Amino acid sequence: MNIAIAGVGLVGRVLALNLLSQGHTLTLFDEDTAYGDKPAGMTAAGMLAVFAELETAESIIFEHGLRSIELWPHLLKIIDLEEAYQLKGSIITAHPQDYSELDHFISTLKSKVKEAQDIELLDNASLIKLEPDLEQHHKAFYIPHEGQVDAQQFMQRSSDYLLAHEDITWHQESKVEEVSEGSITCEGEVKAFDWVFDSRGLGASSQIKNLRGVRGEVIWLDAPEVNITRPTRMLHPRYKIYIVPRANNRYVIGATEIESQDQSEMSLRSSMELLSAVYSMHSGFGEARIVKMLTNCRPTLKDNLPNIEQGNQLTRINGLYRHGYLLAPAIVEKALNEGINK
Repeated sequence: MNIAIAGVGLVGRVLALNLLSQGHTLTLFDEDTAYGDKPAGMTAAGMLAVFAELETAESIIFEHGLRSIELWPHLLKIIDLEEAYQLKGSIITAHPQDYSELDHFISTLKSKVKEAQDIELLDNASLIKLEPDLEQHHKAFYIPHEGQVDAQQFMQRSSDYLLAHEDITWHQESKVEEVSEGSITCEGEVKAFDWVFDSRGLGASSQIKNLRGVRGEVIWLDAPEVNITRPTRMLHPRYKIYIVPRANNRYVIGATEIESQDQSEMSLRSSMELLSAVYSMHSGFGEARIVKMLTNCRPTLKDNLPNIEQGNQLTRINGLYRHGYLLAPAIVEKALNEGINK
């Protein structure tokens, strides 16, 4: 088939990789460049926190998350990027005054799915065996079967792969005005295709009811004095900070979730809370260097759940909220099986 994809962020790229493997010819449209930083998938930490998200998420998120964890290695193999996948489990801890918050969090997870019974309580000695740099913490939980995808590596390498592919035409910096059954309107011109996919995120707000942006903020740190190897969360009554390791002692730090479509620079309050929290997590962060502060908005629907809309020669995928890397492979698989592959 001759297929078009409007919106080449995380979902658009996962779609493209799947459709290419089925032998289709693709035309991609995006308002950004192939290596731009507008997609929410470019800012993301790439966490595969299938259990940790259960506290506030529906069970469908858990089921799709487990499936995505199975699918990611194949997707990364296509673009020769297997090293971007890590599934070594994650750590959740808290300061002593917040242990009740920590216990409640884990109890909530265990009450929702039987698989959460594998979550392991760690004392100081067992924590040090897993993560020696967290020796100052005396209570934590280890969640197996969680991990991360290096989001920035995936976006970079998938751009390289798609741009070089002979069955791809990529219209960069081309704003799509409308996506309809079998056609895309771009810069006033209507173009026809055998099938079209709309994965524009917030760019589709004129055509998808109740679509909103949820702002997220992250800080990148170079911290030579810190050696944490797994995604690690610290619970607090006001926020749940996460620390996601990258190569060469670099870390992605985040926690904030703000009901706003504002994509301006990070606020003073957010930066102070994140930095003070990460310093209390590990004193070695005190000598870290701030590499960059990033903000973006995740496309979200009223129920905070992903949505697939099927039409004649048309599939819309949107609303992955803060679960982009956790959900994208499974949601794309589901959309293809219910639509074009049906």
